[in-house]
Amino acid sequence: MSETPYENFEPVIGLEIHTQLSTRTKLFSRTSYKFGNEPNTNIGVVDTGQPGALPVLNGEAVKKAVLFGLAINAKISRNSRFDRKSYFYPDCPRNFQITQFDEPIIVGGEVTVDGKTYQIEKAHLEDDAGMLKHFSDFAGVDFNRAGVGLIEIVSTPCMRSPKEATAYATAIRAILQYIGTSDGNMEEGSLRIDVNVSVRPKGSTELRNKVEIKNMNSFSNMELAIEAEIRRQVKAYQAHPHMDLDKVVPQSTCRFENGKIIVMRIKESAADYRYFPEPDLPPLVLSEEYIENIRSKLPELPQARYIRYTEKLGLSEYFSSLLVNDKRLSDYFETGLKNCKSAKALCNWVCVEFVGRFKDSGKHLAQSEILPERIAELVNLVEEKAITGRMAKEIADLMVEDPKKTPREIIDANPHFKPMDNTGEIEALVEQVLKENPDSIEKYHAGRDRAFNFLVGQVMKLSKGQAAPHIVQEILKKKLS
Repeated sequence: MSETPYENFEPVIGLEIHTQLSTRTKLFSRTSYKFGNEPNTNIGVVDTGQPGALPVLNGEAVKKAVLFGLAINAKISRNSRFDRKSYFYPDCPRNFQITQFDEPIIVGGEVTVDGKTYQIEKAHLEDDAGMLKHFSDFAGVDFNRAGVGLIEIVSTPCMRSPKEATAYATAIRAILQYIGTSDGNMEEGSLRIDVNVSVRPKGSTELRNKVEIKNMNSFSNMELAIEAEIRRQVKAYQAHPHMDLDKVVPQSTCRFENGKIIVMRIKESAADYRYFPEPDLPPLVLSEEYIENIRSKLPELPQARYIRYTEKLGLSEYFSSLLVNDKRLSDYFETGLKNCKSAKALCNWVCVEFVGRFKDSGKHLAQSEILPERIAELVNLVEEKAITGRMAKEIADLMVEDPKKTPREIIDANPHFKPMDNTGEIEALVEQVLKENPDSIEKYHAGRDRAFNFLVGQVMKLSKGQAAPHIVQEILKKKLS
């Protein structure tokens, strides 16, 4: 998939990210919510719009919103308010949504990814709608999700490719997870993205009509949808160069289905929703002391952790990104790091060896019974040359089979895991390998380093992986010189 599919046009992309707040109860009621519960069991009189039921703002939701605003260096509004957004749809039991249209709690903000800074216009609190479920010959509505607290994060139109949109969205999700505001689980709908796409001639600064693609629930699907919409708009402008731009690409709302953009309706304007101040909720007023108290609780953020991994621990950019973008794996690595002698080695064993062993099972390493301290112990044994790398891989397999056993317990129960460190025995193996590989000796003396590594490998193979590698290398160098 190309970044920009047509030479003469530039994509202009903005995202509206809706993320569920990880609070115990909904935004304006004391009803709890859990994904996967039986339909219409997590509902109350406020959520379903019963006559006389009044909303009461969830204080924990406000704290989590402020925490997010501080994490993106935004302005936290000392005074904000709620509005009613009127619309009629089966999943909206009150026929209006409570949101923040005019005076949001978060204004501005930014995130930086791979050297590019993405600007955020605003972020505001609002409650979620229910969920329509379609069956073969009828449809139903589940109000469990109705009233769940959301933050809607609205970017500026600052992205210029599908890849940039994914980079920005990934960074936002990581921040939400690190500060505990949301779990960011896209499969369960905790994080949903509406994409706004327009295109314009390269070099132009105009903003043409945007098309909104609703409810992207995966980054890969989002990239495909953006790419398809860019191509659709470019083809339309190329086919009608003299037509009124508003008629060529009207502002509309679409969905992405089976690889195609499907127009659902011409886009509404703000006036269509008849916004007006929510009469049942007072303005939200925050003190500077309240905001600063929350600021003091900010944890290490993803970008800071990435810098620490690359600059202080010496991890590669690839592995640093891999860890940072998976908070569970990163936290797992952090726990093991407290007891490990080599951050780089631990990173390799966590991200490659053990993650790879759980790949086919579909289980996340952090969900397994293998404690990170035990992987750190295994790494330390290799670093101390108490076992060889080949032995460590066999031990890792046994740790997966029986997570309750520590590496040392596995070694004690299996004598063949004790490395061969008898110099005389290893020297005999080295002499045998040298005798059988005269060509490699000549290549080594000719300056070909690979020949030396080949000879080491042959000795290790002959010893069935039990010879201590550092002793093998010492004896080989002495014999070859």
